Amino acid sequence: MEILNALNTKIYGMPVYSYILVAAILLTQATWLFIDARKRNAKHWFWGIIGLIRFPEPLIFYLFFVRKIHKRTKGE
Repeated sequence: MEILNALNTKIYGMPVYSYILVAAILLTQATWLFIDARKRNAKHWFWGIIGLIRFPEPLIFYLFFVRKIHKRTKGE
């Protein structure tokens, strides 16, 4: 019961579990950006660090500028 009370503790008006969720999302995004950019030789440290700071803008920019998803056709 103490664990549930600890998770419901509010920091600056938000429950602790929401901070844990945000941290998990940012860490997952940064890890994926880092690994994928390293495979494509595309400044993997830059994309990894930017992925830790914001969500979802770095992911969207990466998909458009590095992966170039907007230029793909049905044949690819």
